[in-house]
Amino acid sequence: MIQTAPRSPRPYLYPTQAVGPGPEPRAVSSSARVPTGVPDFDYLTGGLPTGTVVLLFGEAGAGHQEFALTSAVHLMMNYDDPVLHRFYLGSAPGPFVYPEGVVYLSTSRSEAQVMAEVRSAFEGSYPEVLSRHLKFQDLSPNYFADTVVPSTWASVPSPLLSGPPAHLKTDGGPVRALADAVDQEGGKNLVIVDSLTDLLVRPSIEASDLLTLLKGLRRRAKEWNGVVYLLLSQGVAPAAVEQAVFDSVDCVLHFSWTTSPNRSHRQRSMLIEKSMPVLAHLPAEYHGRFVIRVNAASGLVTTQYERV
Repeated sequence: MIQTAPRSPRPYLYPTQAVGPGPEPRAVSSSARVPTGVPDFDYLTGGLPTGTVVLLFGEAGAGHQEFALTSAVHLMMNYDDPVLHRFYLGSAPGPFVYPEGVVYLSTSRSEAQVMAEVRSAFEGSYPEVLSRHLKFQDLSPNYFADTVVPSTWASVPSPLLSGPPAHLKTDGGPVRALADAVDQEGGKNLVIVDSLTDLLVRPSIEASDLLTLLKGLRRRAKEWNGVVYLLLSQGVAPAAVEQAVFDSVDCVLHFSWTTSPNRSHRQRSMLIEKSMPVLAHLPAEYHGRFVIRVNAASGLVTTQYERV
């Protein structure tokens, strides 16, 4: 059982912040919603509409990968440990629908790498819950094909022998391989794409091809009863490309490190940059920055709130 300190169902506020209780956040009745499993995000937002394509965008180590993994584990706890799952939901209104599993699509990392990182970062049942519900797709044979990376490093079969595995054969390179994998595994699952960063920094991939894929994915995902998380590191692409990526998805959560003269340490924060179904129903006083922390025992949680 994961141990974590009790929390209030409402977001923490800085002592100097004069924000009243405001209207109660409410779920949108016209669309089924999926919780993120991240306290207190679901309480304030009512979760995300099914079929939402979410860009988790941020500085290195600021929390976008931790958000995706925390969400995946907490949602799967709905099946493995419903009591603990309800604890993480807190007072989130619901009712919610849930993905049937987690599909992790990695462009350059292996399943062993990802799971080793999860086991070293999180305690308790986190790695076990994730591994029980995880379907991992390693797209590195496509990503590293025709590069200087030796085939033995990337588990890429020698082109002189058999070529790429049948399920990864494609004439469209890594972008088409990603599209095929998402289309095959999307369905009713939570899909994590790790990462757009890899694709945007590979010279042979045109940004326009990736943007076209995102626009198609945004359309296709509306037929699914799940959510798609796309990971992107800040600053790897020109500002115009970053903005085009923002415009091609439904929701953008921006993670960053913040400093203040009043604090002797950095803290991580999350800002809802874009999400019409969330921002339209989020009380105006909460249109600010969520201060977050990442804990080995409880994943990523929102601990405070501040205006920006």
